[in-house]
Amino acid sequence: MKNIPIGEVLRQYGYITEEQLGHALDYQKQHGDKRLGAILIELGFVTEKQMLEALALRMNLQMVDLGTYQVDVAAVEKIPKALAQRYNLIAVALKGSRIAIVMSDPLNFYAIEDVRQLTQLTPEILLDVTANIDRAIEYYYAEIDARATATWANAAVTAEPVEAAEDTDEAAPVVQVLNSLLMRGYSINASDIHIEPFEEHVAVRMRMDGVITDYVTLSSSLLQSLIARIKILSNLDIAERRLPQDGHFRTTVEGVEINARVSIIPTVFGEKAVIRFLLAKAVVDDAQRYGMTQDNYDKFGHMLASPHGIIYITGPTGSGKTTTLYMVLEKLAQRMVNISTIEDPVERNLARVNQMQVNTVAGLTFERGLRALLRQDPDIIMVGETRDSETASISVRAAITGHLVLSTLHTNDAISSIVRLRDMGIPSYLVANSLVGLVAQRLMRKVCPYCGESYTADLTERQALGVDRMVSLKRGAGCHMCNDTGYRGRTAVHEVVLIDKGLRRLITEEAPMDDIAGYVRAHQQFVTLKDAARDLVLGGVTTMEEYYKVSYYAD
Repeated sequence: MKNIPIGEVLRQYGYITEEQLGHALDYQKQHGDKRLGAILIELGFVTEKQMLEALALRMNLQMVDLGTYQVDVAAVEKIPKALAQRYNLIAVALKGSRIAIVMSDPLNFYAIEDVRQLTQLTPEILLDVTANIDRAIEYYYAEIDARATATWANAAVTAEPVEAAEDTDEAAPVVQVLNSLLMRGYSINASDIHIEPFEEHVAVRMRMDGVITDYVTLSSSLLQSLIARIKILSNLDIAERRLPQDGHFRTTVEGVEINARVSIIPTVFGEKAVIRFLLAKAVVDDAQRYGMTQDNYDKFGHMLASPHGIIYITGPTGSGKTTTLYMVLEKLAQRMVNISTIEDPVERNLARVNQMQVNTVAGLTFERGLRALLRQDPDIIMVGETRDSETASISVRAAITGHLVLSTLHTNDAISSIVRLRDMGIPSYLVANSLVGLVAQRLMRKVCPYCGESYTADLTERQALGVDRMVSLKRGAGCHMCNDTGYRGRTAVHEVVLIDKGLRRLITEEAPMDDIAGYVRAHQQFVTLKDAARDLVLGGVTTMEEYYKVSYYAD
């Protein structure tokens, strides 16, 4: 089987024509260093998956999908990461004297023989595309490296003193521990890493899809040096252990650029650190519409077409407000406009956008930075967060003097933002004349597609959803693909309010919130967060558990 003619195999199974094969062979004569399979893919005659399917038929091999395959980490550990990367393969199962490996090139007999010699086991070949194997290598070796490094570091600190935090030696236990935790968090798309000291140990937990899970336990002897290492990266005061500190760092670990925000607080057993990844691998459903329904997107687009005024994105911490703002700025930056931002911190660099970061130590606050931006001839200004009355007041003045201002507010829904601005001391007539629109946003976990199962809603659930008929809902049973949570990924729900003439009149007259809400429902085909969440539950996208979280604040 060593001399399998891949071109003939593909032609035999109908993946390419005789003419395409001839063209590829002619191309190969001019590029002798390229393999025929790679040429056929490069010319667009066949996909990598089709080529593997043909080889699977010819060689009697099995195709798998590593995205859903239950990988045995003990098998992964049998092959060094460097070898896995060199040959684009990963071990997935141990079966007595055999080891199952997934490859993208089953004709690479050197790779198969290396695995045989290294493991002293007989390789059993499975096939998947290169990209899936690359992702699996990143995911599973990050898990192995992090746990191995934690075990090694825990043993090291019991044998000898921990290296000084200032030591930049990459072999130092504390450096390797932090790097391995960062890589693991990045590979599983965690939003936060929590390093928590307790009386007898240090717990490391990670938040994925809004839920925090236990990850690894470290020796208490590592805590002080680990926190010091984080402080060094974040340019914080190493000597200060009695007061909270906030910082930010960028670093590169194993070729991956990590951008993170840091918060450190003192606790009774030492300092606790939370590292938040900043938009590193943000994935949004319907990103071309900012994750919104078509109706909400159309209304939001009408707001963005305004030459001046304020648009607020509202919601609690972790509701995806900044992700939405960055998507909007990327699109607005394609226009012939001058865009400037003031942020704390800058979470991602944007092309054609002038970004300024708050630095309270140096005296650069939101208020001072916003005043400076108004002298920079901006068309569009983004204020990372409207935290106080002074920032709100300057934003309003910027809006009524010809600038489009984008910002965020912490409110439970869109309409209550009007009350929040009044509470900040902004006169009602200025609120009415400056506002263009309000967008409230929440993130809801999605049912795991691999273990999701249907069930009939009971009476309590039907009453909560406002339906008087039998309906089928979905929930996750829990599997290895979702860490037994029953959820995988998140999606956003929105409520969008356009400030039209009628609403401006009601705001100016300081009408009650119920009157404003009634007007919006009557004139704008308004869909509340609760309504949007209900539609996702009935559509089988999410669960009643997630619905109750959203509807709690709406009732």
